[in-house]
Amino acid sequence: MTGRAAIILMLLTALLAGGGIYYSQVYAYYTELDPSEVTVELTSLSTGQPEAIIAENIRAIDANSSPIRYRACFETTMSEAMLSETYVAFDKPVPNVAPGWFSCFDANAIGEALEEGQGLAFLGERNIQYGVDRVVAIMPDGRGYAWQQLNSCGEKLYDGSPADPSCPDPANFAKPVSAGSN
Repeated sequence: MTGRAAIILMLLTALLAGGGIYYSQVYAYYTELDPSEVTVELTSLSTGQPEAIIAENIRAIDANSSPIRYRACFETTMSEAMLSETYVAFDKPVPNVAPGWFSCFDANAIGEALEEGQGLAFLGERNIQYGVDRVVAIMPDGRGYAWQQLNSCGEKLYDGSPADPSCPDPANFAKPVSAGSN
């Protein structure tokens, strides 16, 4: 009987630990942002600075546990033609998978649409945090999505390889970012 009790105790411990890890990855660190505090911005071709665009029905989440957990969904009335003539395109957009409960953001569908030319990706803001760019994708029907992904400087920082000389010095990079900005 002692062996059974030990096995049951180990299984219960593993089940509780697994449940805790699952909860922490999918729910615990994320915060749904107040739409009135979220601004969707794209980097202007003429100034090189982020500018707010028309965005409605915004839903956004973020977490302070990682710089790439930001996701947003919105709608815009701005045409793709006007956007592409005014804002900086983003060359290699790779949407990050969102937790299942944030159902408006389907990274696989967004990525496929962008690969097939059924939407455009723009630079929201370069180095919104060191090594992390905000990317915004707009579909032909006006649906929009935003996420953050590592740029080449961030990839080098996290994989431990030497940074390119064109990268800013991480020690001197101090750009405060709140969860709801941009």
